[in-house]
Amino acid sequence: MRQASTFGERAGYVWPELIARWADDLEVQEPAQEADLKRAEESLGEPLPPGLRRLLAEFNGLADCYGTDLIWPADQMAETNAEFRESLSFAKLYGPFGDLVFFGDNGGGDQFALRRGDVDGPIVVWDHETDSRTVVAESLQEYLVRALESDGEGWYR
Repeated sequence: MRQASTFGERAGYVWPELIARWADDLEVQEPAQEADLKRAEESLGEPLPPGLRRLLAEFNGLADCYGTDLIWPADQMAETNAEFRESLSFAKLYGPFGDLVFFGDNGGGDQFALRRGDVDGPIVVWDHETDSRTVVAESLQEYLVRALESDGEGWYR
């Protein structure tokens, strides 16, 4: 796990600066390796959205102080998206997931995603009880700020 004191800044990246604001309340993972990102992209069958890819290259997973996975590591992202897209039981219960790239969750079953082809937003929450897909933030950055400024589950309702 990466310590707050090692947050580096790379030219043009907003992520280290943004994440450093909440460093004491976050669990952050070491940066994803290029091979991890390529495996995730192969599994998805497309490139990761650029903003999400840059974030994973800085922090391969972010969890808040409650242990909620705001951003999954690249391998979990690949596995979860494959499961959602390929599950026969999900296909019977829910609408198709092929247009979404899931990247995090609320810890209670709802999942956050970008629509395929989107660069950095809007961010959609998929409600596992109603199968609704609702925009909750205009960008990945807004999603993180809103989630981190909240006091837990339900910030997006």
